[in-house]
Formats: sequence, structure tokens, C-alpha cells
Amino acid sequence: MVNYPQLLLLGAFAGLTIFLGLPLAALQRVSARTKGFLNAFSIGILIFLIVDVLGHAWGSTGDAAYAAFAGKGSVGNAVLDLIAMFGGLAVGFLGLTWYGGQFMKDTFVRSSVTETNVAAAGGAGQDREFKLMQQTNAYRLSMMIAIGIGVHNFSEGLAIGQSYASGAIGLALILIVGFAAHNATEGFGIAGPLTGLSNRPSGRFLLVTGLVGGLPTFIGTELGSLWSSTLAYIFFLAIAGGALVYVSFLMYNSGRRQVTNNILMLGIFIGLLAGFLSDLLITLGGA
Repeated sequence: MVNYPQLLLLGAFAGLTIFLGLPLAALQRVSARTKGFLNAFSIGILIFLIVDVLGHAWGSTGDAAYAAFAGKGSVGNAVLDLIAMFGGLAVGFLGLTWYGGQFMKDTFVRSSVTETNVAAAGGAGQDREFKLMQQTNAYRLSMMIAIGIGVHNFSEGLAIGQSYASGAIGLALILIVGFAAHNATEGFGIAGPLTGLSNRPSGRFLLVTGLVGGLPTFIGTELGSLWSSTLAYIFFLAIAGGALVYVSFLMYNSGRRQVTNNILMLGIFIGLLAGFLSDLLITLGGA
């Protein structure tokens, strides 16, 4: 039997496996083609997570709506579930869109101006300034990805905690194993924009992004273990799905500037396969 302190420790482990993928950011001698492929591979993993997360959220929402339509459930509960689903999507997607605009707007504007100046003048000093701006964009994109993954991992922690609260200890353990396996690959998503930079990312920055992306699993586990609520489960899964959609678009836009569309699509496809196959292995293992 798993006691409460052990549950919290396992919840932290499930999220902090994200650090296994972060060392990728330390690679410096990486071609644009390789970097673009790794970025695309990360997009594929994120797309899998979107399908997985929103599939679970919509499954519960659709069941409630169908039960209400058939006269076997509460119409009020079905309406609340739909509000939680679409409201969570709005918070995750549109909320991060607004936040990203505030957080990255000045950098992108200055970057485009600098790029124009470099093309016109060709000065070494301006070229260094442009490379510095590109690096700043990479750091900010990496942090945005970490935030999106952190929101997603918070919902995963809620699922672990609420399974424990409802008495489904076995399910909670299965979720911990499954989420730990997935989070080990999510570190690639954070590290992807940072590979091949002229200056290697500091250990402090990687530590911060890892905590932003992984620690919410622990926080969600603790909060979710205090009560069991289908409505909250749907809402936070929807937030996670919306956040991951936003992050995937950011990474796709970045990837289009690095590699051809063929390489980009191949990387996304392989990332999708990796996500689904890892989920299959977990299921075949008894999850």
C-alpha cells in the first residue's frame, strides 16, 4: 500500500524525469538540418500528447453530454462539463497566446529589425547583434515550451492525485509510471530550440526550465489528492491540451526556418510514432 508521503515522492519523480532530455541543449556543433529534425521530433511528441490529453478530456465530456441527451444523466452536469472543456481550451490556448505576445513581442520586433540592418549593411558588429537576438529568441521559446509542458504536467499530477483520492491506488501507480516515461521525452521539446547555439545554455537556465516543466506534476499530485472532481479533471486536461497546441505552433514556425518541409514532416512523423509506441508499451505492460 502506498502511503501519502510516498505518493508525493512518486509524483515528483514522474515530473522530474523531464531532466533526462535536457542535456540535448548542451550540444553545440549541430547543423541546422539536425537541429530542425530534433525540433520536429519534439513536435511529434507534443502532438501525441495533445491527442492523448484532449482525448481523455473529451471522453468524459462526451459521455456526460450523451447521458444527458438520452435522459440518463443531468443536463446541468453536462453543460458544466462542456464549459470546463471549452473554457479550459480557451485558457490554455488563448491565455498563452496573450502571454506569449507580451513576453516575446519586443524580442521578435527587435530581431526582425536587426536582421534587416544586417542584410543592408553586412557589418560584423550588427551580425553579432543579430546572432545574440536569435539566441535570446531561442531561450524565450524554450521557456514558453517549458511553461506549456508544465501546465500539461500539472493536469497529469491532478490525475495521479485524484486516482489516489478515489481509492484507485493501482491506477495511480500506473499513471506515475506512464507519465514518467512520457516526461522523459518532453525534455527534448524544451532543449530543442537551444541546440547548436554559439553559447552553451547555462546549467542554471536548464535547471529552471526543468523545474518549470516538471515540478507542476508534484504540485498537481498534492492538490489532486485532496479531492476527487470530474469537472476539475476535464478543465485542467483541456488547459493542458490548449497550451500544448500553442507550443506546437511555436515550434513549427521555428522549424520551418531551419529545414525543408520534407525533413520537418519526417521528424514530426517519427515523434508521433515514438509517442504512440511508448504508450503501447505501457499498455502491454499491464497499464
